[in-house]
Amino acid sequence: MQEIVQSVDRTLTILEVLSDYEDGLGITEISEKVELHKSTVHRLLNTLIYKGYIKQDKNTNRYGLTLKLFELGNKKVENMDIVSVVEPYLKELMEKTNEVIHLAIRDGSDIVYVSKMEPQKSMKMYTRIGMRKPIYCTAMGKAMMAYMTEEEAQKIWNESNVQKLTLNTIVDFSKIKENLKDIRVKGYAMDDQEVEEGIRCVGTILKDHKSRICGAISISGSIISFTEDKTIYFSKIILEYGDKISKELGYRR
Repeated sequence: MQEIVQSVDRTLTILEVLSDYEDGLGITEISEKVELHKSTVHRLLNTLIYKGYIKQDKNTNRYGLTLKLFELGNKKVENMDIVSVVEPYLKELMEKTNEVIHLAIRDGSDIVYVSKMEPQKSMKMYTRIGMRKPIYCTAMGKAMMAYMTEEEAQKIWNESNVQKLTLNTIVDFSKIKENLKDIRVKGYAMDDQEVEEGIRCVGTILKDHKSRICGAISISGSIISFTEDKTIYFSKIILEYGDKISKELGYRR
């Protein structure tokens, strides 16, 4: 069992209690909620005031949180490396699906692969970290594009070298718009042999602590292993991991 430092435990409990009360609490209320004597609570409160974590309203004598905890947490989030945060989840996803898992970020009208997890299979995908692909035809790209305004999506389309990479590539913007509507409803995007014949992908977006789309993840595989029957399972699990990773990155609905 881990050793617990009593004074630290009590101090953190007070902070947790105060976080639920926007207008603050009096010392008697705090004492009752944390089940400590008022003299003990008073000493801990004075220390927290000294360190800048709480303040006391001179008119009401109530104690409330300052923004210092938010500032500390925000420093952590701002310095977060998306790849190091996401990779453990990508590994889990690869082990559960036995397919190739990608993480990509947007750069203009392209996505850039920044991480890849590949199972031990005889067939290898030619993607590599640092490779760029068009947003308009990839599962991860279309997942990002679906949450843009129509003007933003049109701009990406205009800036892209739109061409039929396979028989399934969508090269009509009106059809892309319909596809994007469907993606917004489902929460995930499909690339059914649109970039490369014989390869099927499902992708979804990631959001950060500012509710911004900061990247996307995908499950990719040969149509031999990634059959149409597996689409339901893969789409469900990609959404599950998209939510998990976004929460890890600080996103709150």
